[in-house]
Amino acid sequence: MIRTLRETQLVAFLLGLLAMASAVHAGEANDTARFLAGLPPASGSTLAPMTKEASWARHARLLNQAWQRLDKGQLSRINAWSKANIKQSSPLMLYMFSGPDFLYANAFFPNATTYVLAGLEPVGRIPNVARLSRGARGAALQNLRASMQEVLTYSFFITKNMKSELRAGSLPGALPLLYVFLARSGKTVQSATLVSLKPDGTVTPREGRAPKGSSQGVKIDFSDAGAEKRTLYYFSTDLSNGALPKSGFMTFCESLGPADSLLKSASYLPHSGYFSTARKFLLDHSAVIVQDDSGVPLRFFARDQWDLKPYGRYVGPISIFPGRYQSEMRRLFAGGRAQKINFGIGYRWRTHETNVLLAQKRPPPAAPVVEATPEPAPTAD
Repeated sequence: MIRTLRETQLVAFLLGLLAMASAVHAGEANDTARFLAGLPPASGSTLAPMTKEASWARHARLLNQAWQRLDKGQLSRINAWSKANIKQSSPLMLYMFSGPDFLYANAFFPNATTYVLAGLEPVGRIPNVARLSRGARGAALQNLRASMQEVLTYSFFITKNMKSELRAGSLPGALPLLYVFLARSGKTVQSATLVSLKPDGTVTPREGRAPKGSSQGVKIDFSDAGAEKRTLYYFSTDLSNGALPKSGFMTFCESLGPADSLLKSASYLPHSGYFSTARKFLLDHSAVIVQDDSGVPLRFFARDQWDLKPYGRYVGPISIFPGRYQSEMRRLFAGGRAQKINFGIGYRWRTHETNVLLAQKRPPPAAPVVEATPEPAPTAD
């Protein structure tokens, strides 16, 4: 009996240590996110003294200015548009070809409880700012601002720039950017776990290098002002036809249920036959798709299955994407059919050139009611 009691006490002690470690980890994750976002961490955080450094003060000042412009001109307007036009939303939100763009995922679909983002950008490591020297921290913050410059100005990342910027410096990868966007969106980061996505769609915690044949990812648990727990997944994975069925990404997404989807600044890849598998998956598994014209071409939306509502103005692709003009889009947006919007997204990021398509899937037709044929009344012999 004495041995059992000691074992029980030992187990309780170890569980207490684990709980404390988890709480510290959660606090560190949120403090790191806020520090990188130019927001003050908790007063008792080990990062709090580092906010007195000139490099952080400059970082905070520049991000405060950028965010005021972005929220006033973009994010708050998109959020208002979403509330007015998307009446029913799914708990799951998919954003393929996104890179680490949580900002617009949250702006268009603020009620989702699970966000799944995917792109080719590397995940990176769990940021550990405290281990950096003062000079390295300053350089890392400067590189972080450089990697965000396009999305803060134009609403999208430039892929060729991201390839170099997210592999450079002491805070490489998409994860530091996700931290910044979560913190600046008013979220509290609870934890971040590097994960691997197996070909069968199983997500497992990753230690060290990712297993061969798996996609690298990160799972971030966070909460909003209402303290509701939410989850963000980001996977660095190839969405082309040859790679997508092998990665497990579709199987993983399908296991989460029906989704709402966003497609923006997608390099017109959903137009290509090389990405037809991803395109079909989105059409089959989405209840709502919000996109600019770089998303799914209009001809793939079956008119008996989708309600299509145009917003803004369709001008056509910019010059670096020749051959992607859609005459169907021109007709849909012509004749005053498109409603006005007061924000800009995508490659045509100026408000007077932006196009947004809201596609909402119609409910399946009710099965016809077949009335039973009454049996004839028995006749008397």
